[in-house]
This record gives sequence, C-alpha cells and structure tokens, in this order.
Amino acid sequence: MKLRVGLVGLGDAWQHKFRPALCTLSDWFEVRGVYDQVGHRARQVASEFGTTAVDGFRTLLGREDIDAALLLAAQWYGTLPILAACGSGKAVYCGAELDLIPEEAERIKRSVEEAGIAFMAEFPHRQSPATLRLKELIATRLGPPQLLFCHRGRGARPNVNHVPEKPLQRAFDQELIGLIDWCCFVVGEQPAEVTGLVHTRADDSLEEDYQMLTLHFSDREHPGTGAVAQISCGRYVPDQWHEAITYRPLAALQISCKQGIAFVDLPSTLIWFDERGRHQESLENERPVGEQLLAQFHRIVTSPVHKTSDLEDACRALSIAKAARQSHSQGRRIAL
Repeated sequence: MKLRVGLVGLGDAWQHKFRPALCTLSDWFEVRGVYDQVGHRARQVASEFGTTAVDGFRTLLGREDIDAALLLAAQWYGTLPILAACGSGKAVYCGAELDLIPEEAERIKRSVEEAGIAFMAEFPHRQSPATLRLKELIATRLGPPQLLFCHRGRGARPNVNHVPEKPLQRAFDQELIGLIDWCCFVVGEQPAEVTGLVHTRADDSLEEDYQMLTLHFSDREHPGTGAVAQISCGRYVPDQWHEAITYRPLAALQISCKQGIAFVDLPSTLIWFDERGRHQESLENERPVGEQLLAQFHRIVTSPVHKTSDLEDACRALSIAKAARQSHSQGRRIAL
C-alpha cells in the first residue's frame, strides 16, 4: 500500500535525511502536497516531487487525497498540525523537535488517542545502526547494562544583544528527552528514580550552561542493584572557540555491561571490548536512519493495530526531565 503524504515543514534535515529517504521509498510513499513557512522552498520541493505547494497546513491536512502528515520541522505553528491531523483523521509522523511542556504533551496524547490515528514520534537514536547492533551485543556478548554515560556537548550561545528564540532551559530539556529515551531503550526498562543537577553561569546572564541527571533503574527495595545512567548536556564553550568545541569529544554513549564495555557514536560507529580484546564494527552499509524511520511509520499506518507507544515514551521522557529539575530544586532523589 502506497501512503499519500503531505509534508508540513521541511527543516534542516530535509536535504540529507528525508528527501533521499522518500526518493528511495517511492514505492511506499507518494508526496501529494507541501507546506513550509518559506513559500519558495515549498514550491521548489513540490516541483521536484511533481506535486503542489499549499498555502496552509490546515488546507493540506483537510484534503481527501492525503493519508498521513509528515511533520518534519518545528516552525511557527508548534503542535497545531498534530491537532489538525487528529481532526481530519490523518496519521502523523512527528520528526520535529517540538518545544512541549508536560501538560501540553498529555493534551496531544489524549487527542491522538481519541482520534484513533496512527502516530509516530521520531526517536532517531533508537533506529541508528550502532544502537541496533549494541542491543544485539547486549543480548549475546556483553550482557545486561550496568553503567551508562551519555553526554551531549555544544558551544555556548554567542554574546549578542537580542532576546533568544527559546530559553536555554527549554533547549536543554528538549535535548534531554531524546537522550533519556535512548538510555531507557538500551537498558530495556523504565527508571524508578531520578536525580538532577543544574549549573548556572556565574555572570550577569545567569543562564544555565550545564545540566546533568542520573537515572536509577534499580528496584526501590534493593537500591544499587540495577543499571544507572548518567546523562548530561552542556553549552559552556563559546561558539567562537571552534577548536575547543571539537577537541577530544566524548563518545555519545559509553556503556559498561556485565561482560564488556562499548563506545557508541551515532549513527554508525561502535567499538566494544570483552575478554577477547577490542572489536570495531563497520556499520556504514546499513540502511540510513531516515529510511528505517519512514519504513517503520509505513508499517504502523498499514497495521490493523495502530501504535502510539512512541508518544507515550515521549511524554514519559518529558516527565522525567521535569522531575530532574524538581530534584535539583529540592535537593533530593525523585521517585518516578
């Protein structure tokens, strides 16, 4: 079955991720309309795919020749296209990093469930070749995870005299959601408790420049017996210090298991160690992440049982990030 899709927002990932995926999966997807806040870009992409550019996302999602919406970028409309899709009974692939608060996420979750539509929230870390191979190794060679160290470091904001588009606190929380879900996916469980820490710059800006949280997967009755994941995000290096930003970057994920250790850099770098020594696997020839995600969405939409657990996972990760801030402000571990 070929899905007729409408593109809502194109974003930075369009050219290297979604465009080649849709071209490769042309037997599975047919682009029937394009909306983007930059009209020229929408017309250009529509011409490439032999379709039309549309002036508004509501007009696009209300058409009868559209089966699903591919929401690929967070633009001025925020979550409104998801609600419009619910009202029109269209399936939704959410590839945009939406700036949500827990209450809003729960409202969207209820709308999706009431509409009965297929919904997939994008978690690209899960589908990367390195992560999928790591899960195989955990099951066969490395054993159960014990310690995970996950870090995302970026340059600090430039010192300019204008109001930022998004508070840095919200930017940190948005990054943490994907990392929290990634660690939970690798461990294969949901954490029981979380501890959070936030560092604020010691200058006039009083902006946050580092946030760390620890997920405790241990049984509350037997503390310290399960896996522990330490996740951190930092923006403390000035943007103009290019060499410092790229100097000795940490692995995106370091994991210590019962029978070995692995280092992961997305999407396709995996080095692991066991009693036999060092192993490095080439995963460059695996199917690109964009193709894997859209293929999974196709299966969800065409399945007789619609799957929305990704939305539940997104809400759960968002609530964990919120609990981490509560832990920092109260100075105690928070039970989830």
